Amino acid sequence: MIDALFSMKGKICLVTGGSRGLGYYMAQGFLEAGASRVYITARKAPACLEAAEELSKFGECIAVPGDVGGLEGIQALAARISEKEDSLDVLVNNAGAAWGAPIDAFPEKGWDKVMDLNVKSPFFMTQAFLNMLRKGKNAENTASVVNIGSIAGIVGDSLSSYSYGPSKAAIHQLTRNLAKDLADDHIRVNAIAPGRFFSKMTEYVSKDKAAYEAECKEIPLHRWGSAEDIAGVAVMLCSRAGAYMTGQIVPIDGGSSL
Repeated sequence: MIDALFSMKGKICLVTGGSRGLGYYMAQGFLEAGASRVYITARKAPACLEAAEELSKFGECIAVPGDVGGLEGIQALAARISEKEDSLDVLVNNAGAAWGAPIDAFPEKGWDKVMDLNVKSPFFMTQAFLNMLRKGKNAENTASVVNIGSIAGIVGDSLSSYSYGPSKAAIHQLTRNLAKDLADDHIRVNAIAPGRFFSKMTEYVSKDKAAYEAECKEIPLHRWGSAEDIAGVAVMLCSRAGAYMTGQIVPIDGGSSL
Protein backbone atom coordinates (compact mmCIF):
# COMPACT_ATOMS: atom_id res chain seq x y z
CA MET A 1 0.00 0.00 0.00
CA ILE A 2 2.77 2.47 0.88
CA ASP A 3 4.33 2.39 -2.59
CA ALA A 4 0.97 3.16 -4.17
CA LEU A 5 0.21 5.94 -1.69
CA PHE A 6 3.32 7.91 -2.63
CA SER A 7 3.39 7.01 -6.33
CA MET A 8 3.35 9.75 -8.96
CA LYS A 9 2.86 7.22 -11.75
CA GLY A 10 1.07 8.66 -14.78
CA LYS A 11 1.20 12.26 -13.54
CA ILE A 12 2.17 15.26 -15.66
CA CYS A 13 3.84 17.98 -13.59
CA LEU A 14 4.99 21.57 -14.07
CA VAL A 15 7.43 23.24 -11.68
CA THR A 16 8.28 26.92 -11.97
CA GLY A 17 11.73 27.99 -10.85
CA GLY A 18 12.75 24.40 -11.49
CA SER A 19 16.34 24.93 -12.57
CA ARG A 20 17.81 25.08 -9.06
CA GLY A 21 17.11 24.93 -5.34
CA LEU A 22 13.71 23.85 -4.07
CA GLY A 23 12.18 23.62 -7.54
CA TYR A 24 14.93 21.29 -8.73
CA TYR A 25 14.57 19.11 -5.62
CA MET A 26 10.81 18.79 -6.06
CA ALA A 27 11.11 18.00 -9.76
CA GLN A 28 13.59 15.25 -8.92
CA GLY A 29 11.25 13.89 -6.25
CA PHE A 30 8.34 13.70 -8.71
CA LEU A 31 10.47 11.88 -11.26
CA GLU A 32 11.85 9.41 -8.75
CA ALA A 33 8.29 8.74 -7.58
CA GLY A 34 7.36 7.73 -11.13
CA ALA A 35 5.86 10.85 -12.75
CA SER A 36 5.33 10.43 -16.49
CA ARG A 37 6.77 13.84 -17.33
CA VAL A 38 7.99 16.84 -15.41
CA TYR A 39 8.24 20.22 -17.11
CA ILE A 40 10.49 22.80 -15.51
CA THR A 41 10.61 26.46 -16.34
CA ALA A 42 13.05 29.20 -15.38
CA ARG A 43 13.93 32.62 -16.70
CA LYS A 44 17.51 31.74 -17.69
CA ALA A 45 17.33 29.33 -20.62
CA PRO A 46 20.83 27.78 -20.35
CA ALA A 47 20.33 26.92 -16.67
CA CYS A 48 16.86 25.53 -17.37
CA LEU A 49 18.10 23.32 -20.20
CA GLU A 50 21.06 22.10 -18.17
CA ALA A 51 18.85 21.24 -15.19
CA ALA A 52 16.40 19.31 -17.37
CA GLU A 53 19.28 17.32 -18.85
CA GLU A 54 20.54 16.46 -15.34
CA LEU A 55 17.06 15.55 -14.09
CA SER A 56 16.40 13.34 -17.11
CA LYS A 57 18.47 10.58 -15.53
CA PHE A 58 15.53 10.14 -13.12
CA GLY A 59 12.78 10.25 -15.76
CA GLU A 60 11.45 12.43 -18.55
CA CYS A 61 12.16 16.08 -17.74
CA ILE A 62 11.49 18.79 -20.29
CA ALA A 63 12.78 22.36 -20.09
CA VAL A 64 10.44 25.16 -21.11
CA PRO A 65 12.39 28.36 -20.40
CA GLY A 66 10.35 31.48 -19.78
CA ASP A 67 9.67 34.40 -17.48
CA VAL A 68 6.58 33.93 -15.30
CA GLY A 69 7.06 37.35 -13.72
CA GLY A 70 4.36 38.85 -15.94
CA LEU A 71 1.09 37.91 -17.58
CA GLU A 72 2.57 37.77 -21.07
CA GLY A 73 5.17 35.21 -20.05
CA ILE A 74 2.61 33.15 -18.13
CA GLN A 75 0.26 33.01 -21.10
CA ALA A 76 3.12 32.08 -23.43
CA LEU A 77 4.12 29.24 -21.11
CA ALA A 78 0.54 27.97 -20.89
CA ALA A 79 0.29 27.99 -24.68
CA ARG A 80 3.51 26.00 -25.05
CA ILE A 81 2.51 23.40 -22.46
CA SER A 82 -0.98 23.03 -23.96
CA GLU A 83 0.63 22.22 -27.31
CA LYS A 84 2.36 19.26 -25.66
CA GLU A 85 -0.24 18.05 -23.14
CA ASP A 86 -4.03 17.78 -22.94
CA SER A 87 -4.11 17.96 -19.16
CA LEU A 88 -1.96 18.71 -16.14
CA ASP A 89 -1.93 16.90 -12.79
CA VAL A 90 0.50 18.99 -10.74
CA LEU A 91 1.39 22.68 -10.79
CA VAL A 92 4.08 23.89 -8.39
CA ASN A 93 4.28 27.67 -8.11
CA ASN A 94 7.84 27.88 -6.84
CA ALA A 95 9.43 30.83 -8.65
CA GLY A 96 10.05 33.64 -6.20
CA ALA A 97 12.18 36.60 -5.26
CA ALA A 98 13.46 38.50 -2.21
CA TRP A 99 14.89 41.98 -1.75
CA GLY A 100 16.87 43.19 1.23
CA ALA A 101 17.48 46.80 2.24
CA PRO A 102 17.31 48.94 5.42
CA ILE A 103 13.82 50.18 6.19
CA ASP A 104 14.81 53.81 5.57
CA ALA A 105 16.06 52.98 2.09
CA PHE A 106 13.78 50.12 1.01
CA PRO A 107 12.81 50.90 -2.62
CA GLU A 108 9.39 50.70 -4.24
CA LYS A 109 10.81 48.56 -7.05
CA GLY A 110 11.99 46.02 -4.45
CA TRP A 111 8.54 45.90 -2.90
CA ASP A 112 6.77 45.54 -6.26
CA LYS A 113 9.12 42.92 -7.69
CA VAL A 114 8.69 40.64 -4.70
CA MET A 115 4.92 41.06 -4.50
CA ASP A 116 4.49 40.53 -8.24
CA LEU A 117 6.53 37.33 -8.46
CA ASN A 118 5.58 35.85 -5.08
CA VAL A 119 1.85 36.60 -5.07
CA LYS A 120 0.49 37.83 -8.38
CA SER A 121 2.30 35.31 -10.58
CA PRO A 122 1.08 32.19 -8.68
CA PHE A 123 -2.51 33.42 -8.99
CA PHE A 124 -2.28 34.03 -12.73
CA MET A 125 -0.28 30.82 -13.27
CA THR A 126 -3.09 28.87 -11.62
CA GLN A 127 -5.67 30.76 -13.66
CA ALA A 128 -3.81 30.10 -16.92
CA PHE A 129 -3.67 26.34 -16.28
CA LEU A 130 -7.15 25.87 -14.81
CA ASN A 131 -8.63 24.10 -17.83
CA MET A 132 -5.70 21.70 -18.03
CA LEU A 133 -5.89 21.03 -14.29
CA ARG A 134 -9.65 20.40 -14.46
CA LYS A 135 -9.55 18.02 -17.40
CA GLY A 136 -10.20 14.39 -16.51
CA LYS A 137 -10.31 15.00 -12.76
CA ASN A 138 -12.81 13.56 -10.30
CA ALA A 139 -13.07 12.85 -6.59
CA GLU A 140 -10.74 9.86 -6.91
CA ASN A 141 -8.28 11.56 -9.25
CA THR A 142 -7.60 15.13 -8.19
CA ALA A 143 -5.17 17.70 -9.52
CA SER A 144 -2.75 19.38 -7.13
CA VAL A 145 -1.48 22.95 -6.96
CA VAL A 146 1.39 23.55 -4.55
CA ASN A 147 2.35 27.12 -3.72
CA ILE A 148 5.68 27.80 -2.05
CA GLY A 149 5.24 30.04 0.96
CA SER A 150 7.70 30.50 3.81
CA ILE A 151 7.89 30.59 7.57
CA ALA A 152 8.68 34.27 6.93
CA GLY A 153 4.92 34.55 6.32
CA ILE A 154 4.23 33.02 9.75
CA VAL A 155 6.80 34.45 12.16
CA GLY A 156 7.76 38.09 12.73
CA ASP A 157 11.34 38.52 11.54
CA SER A 158 11.91 40.70 8.47
CA LEU A 159 15.70 40.20 8.12
CA SER A 160 15.50 43.54 6.24
CA SER A 161 13.48 41.90 3.44
CA TYR A 162 10.36 43.87 4.20
CA SER A 163 8.19 42.75 1.28
CA TYR A 164 9.16 39.06 1.46
CA GLY A 165 7.31 38.07 4.64
CA PRO A 166 4.11 39.91 3.68
CA SER A 167 4.24 38.32 0.22
CA LYS A 168 4.47 34.85 1.77
CA ALA A 169 1.66 35.56 4.23
CA ALA A 170 -0.39 36.62 1.20
CA ILE A 171 0.37 33.41 -0.72
CA HIS A 172 -0.69 31.41 2.32
CA GLN A 173 -4.07 33.17 2.35
CA LEU A 174 -4.39 32.92 -1.44
CA THR A 175 -3.81 29.18 -1.06
CA ARG A 176 -6.74 28.89 1.34
CA ASN A 177 -9.01 30.93 -0.92
CA LEU A 178 -8.12 28.95 -4.04
CA ALA A 179 -8.53 25.66 -2.19
CA LYS A 180 -12.08 26.55 -1.25
CA ASP A 181 -12.99 27.89 -4.68
CA LEU A 182 -11.49 25.01 -6.68
CA ALA A 183 -12.57 22.05 -4.54
CA ASP A 184 -15.62 21.38 -6.72
CA ASP A 185 -13.29 21.23 -9.74
CA HIS A 186 -11.34 18.44 -7.99
CA ILE A 187 -8.26 20.66 -7.71
CA ARG A 188 -6.51 20.61 -4.35
CA VAL A 189 -4.41 23.65 -3.38
CA ASN A 190 -1.84 23.53 -0.57
CA ALA A 191 1.26 25.49 0.36
CA ILE A 192 4.65 24.47 1.69
CA ALA A 193 6.25 26.97 4.07
CA PRO A 194 9.99 26.19 4.13
CA GLY A 195 12.43 27.39 6.72
CA ARG A 196 16.12 27.49 5.87
CA PHE A 197 17.19 25.47 2.83
CA PHE A 198 20.31 25.72 0.71
CA SER A 199 19.54 27.90 -2.31
CA LYS A 200 20.78 30.92 -4.21
CA MET A 201 18.58 33.10 -2.02
CA THR A 202 20.23 31.90 1.21
CA GLU A 203 23.88 31.82 0.07
CA TYR A 204 24.60 35.00 2.02
CA VAL A 205 24.17 32.95 5.20
CA SER A 206 25.39 29.49 4.16
CA LYS A 207 28.70 30.93 2.91
CA ASP A 208 29.28 32.70 6.22
CA LYS A 209 30.44 29.88 8.51
CA ALA A 210 29.83 31.75 11.75
CA ALA A 211 26.37 32.95 10.71
CA TYR A 212 25.42 29.50 9.44
CA GLU A 213 26.49 27.74 12.63
CA ALA A 214 24.72 30.34 14.75
CA GLU A 215 21.50 29.78 12.81
CA CYS A 216 21.73 26.01 13.17
CA LYS A 217 22.02 26.41 16.93
CA GLU A 218 18.75 28.36 16.98
CA ILE A 219 16.83 25.79 14.92
CA PRO A 220 15.35 23.10 17.20
CA LEU A 221 16.57 20.30 14.89
CA HIS A 222 19.94 22.08 14.52
CA ARG A 223 20.25 21.85 10.76
CA TRP A 224 19.01 23.34 7.49
CA GLY A 225 16.60 21.47 5.24
CA SER A 226 17.80 19.04 2.58
CA ALA A 227 16.57 18.05 -0.88
CA GLU A 228 14.79 15.04 0.60
CA ASP A 229 12.94 17.21 3.12
CA ILE A 230 11.21 19.37 0.51
CA ALA A 231 10.80 16.60 -2.09
CA GLY A 232 9.17 14.27 0.42
CA VAL A 233 6.45 16.74 1.39
CA ALA A 234 5.84 17.77 -2.24
CA VAL A 235 5.39 14.13 -3.30
CA MET A 236 3.06 13.53 -0.36
CA LEU A 237 0.87 16.52 -1.25
CA CYS A 238 0.65 15.57 -4.94
CA SER A 239 0.14 11.80 -4.57
CA ARG A 240 -2.66 9.66 -3.13
CA ALA A 241 -1.05 10.15 0.29
CA GLY A 242 -2.25 13.77 0.33
CA ALA A 243 -5.57 13.28 -1.45
CA TYR A 244 -7.63 14.46 1.54
CA MET A 245 -5.59 17.62 2.09
CA THR A 246 -6.47 21.00 0.68
CA GLY A 247 -6.04 24.58 1.88
CA GLN A 248 -3.23 23.64 4.24
CA ILE A 249 0.02 25.48 4.96
CA VAL A 250 2.72 22.92 5.78
CA PRO A 251 5.82 24.30 7.53
CA ILE A 252 9.07 22.42 6.85
CA ASP A 253 11.43 24.30 9.09
CA GLY A 254 13.09 22.01 11.60
CA GLY A 255 10.93 23.62 14.28
CA SER A 256 11.99 27.23 13.60
CA SER A 257 8.44 28.55 13.77
CA LEU A 258 7.74 27.00 17.18
